[in-house]
Amino acid sequence: MRPTILTCAVTGNMTTLQQHPGLPVTPEQIADACIGAGQAGAAIAHIHVREPATGAPSMNIAYYREVMERIAAAGSDIIINLTTGPGGRFVPSDEDPKIAAPSSTILPPERRVAHIVELKPEISTLDLNTMNSGAAVVINTPRNVRIMAEMIRASGALPELEVFDSGDIHLGKALMKEGVLEGPGVFQMVTGVHYGAASTPETMSYMRSLLPQGATWAGFGIGRMCYPMLAQAFLLGGHVRIGLEDGVYIEHGRLARDNAELCEKAVRIVRDLGGTLATPAVARQILGLRPRG
Repeated sequence: MRPTILTCAVTGNMTTLQQHPGLPVTPEQIADACIGAGQAGAAIAHIHVREPATGAPSMNIAYYREVMERIAAAGSDIIINLTTGPGGRFVPSDEDPKIAAPSSTILPPERRVAHIVELKPEISTLDLNTMNSGAAVVINTPRNVRIMAEMIRASGALPELEVFDSGDIHLGKALMKEGVLEGPGVFQMVTGVHYGAASTPETMSYMRSLLPQGATWAGFGIGRMCYPMLAQAFLLGGHVRIGLEDGVYIEHGRLARDNAELCEKAVRIVRDLGGTLATPAVARQILGLRPRG
């Protein structure tokens, strides 16, 4: 059995300080969370940044740079995976639905990957979903995805394809056929988001059946299903993910101490099921990344 890669999504852009008062929001807190997750067994840190004063989602390149520099200065070998998800939410105004309401975050694709081009992380996410999400619509048109994919690849980052339903996988395969993306690809299955793939074994199994032959994949669930779906991904042969982006409780009624505690539980689950955890060096081999330094 090959080792399992654990990714820790340390803060995301939806979890709030009201949900977890220990949510990392400053670059220093986010970097420390990534370092702690690595010490607890994570091979990859999936990173969003926040506005330090408010905790609101941010796309400030200076924050991303500071997080990466702090991780490197600490000597952590954890693989850096930066998000490109922000900038895709559209809320139509009530007066004219063609016009974006103030809460929309929709941006040109070039803006959404500017930090990838400048900072060149080892991995960059690439969302393939267009879907309802609360009052908003997440929009990732094939044209915009193509532009982002080409810029990510030109930067040298590995695209991690975020798929929220079966149609997203079909889009990914179509882009591989076009040569926009290189197959068989690295996929991250997201379950439990409202109006997307359900957090059930049947759904994850079906999505796995659609993947290109030989694809590398991981899966996770949102909220109370984060650990059941982590176990399900492992049992189906995938890699796994956890973190305060995905769930804030370590058990029913008790908030996790931090991201490290969430990772420690994930490590126990994988090991109790007979698996082993990939180190960052082994994860780089599995993903086809260059060895570090």
